[in-house]
Amino acid sequence: MSSQPSGPSQPGRTERPSPWLRLLPGISPKRRGFVLAWWGFTLTFGGMRLLTWLIHIDVAGVGDMEAGGVHLHHYVWGILLLIVVGAAGLVERSARARAWMGLAYGVGVALIIDEAALLISLEDVYWDTEGGLSIGIAIAVIAVAGSVLALTRGRRASRADQDDDA
Repeated sequence: MSSQPSGPSQPGRTERPSPWLRLLPGISPKRRGFVLAWWGFTLTFGGMRLLTWLIHIDVAGVGDMEAGGVHLHHYVWGILLLIVVGAAGLVERSARARAWMGLAYGVGVALIIDEAALLISLEDVYWDTEGGLSIGIAIAVIAVAGSVLALTRGRRASRADQDDDA
């Protein structure tokens, strides 16, 4: 753990370990980003399905996001988030950054996959039968990624990996 120079308002402050260490103990920093991407994907997909259902049934106070009268589909936000994650990955390689980028990556991919049927057909088929394609793809991603993470769980973080967490 390295200490940072202390300023006048932060006497003796040292850098805190990543909050992901408490949430995911024993998972190596190299693997942690993948686990967080899977969680981010799964929770975002479920959350977006719930939100869009609330919009679909016309719950008061919940509505589409628009700019200049044009509906902004959530895949747009997913693409923008993946652009940011990609750019950050080119410059930042710390364990803490990899964890945050993994989470953001999973969120961004979920926002896109949730509207995959729309992107494939180029029509708003979210609530049509064809919209089930997005659900099928998302469930497959959750199942395959979760299975891979479970089957490759083997090793705990080594001492060298734990030092990378600061």
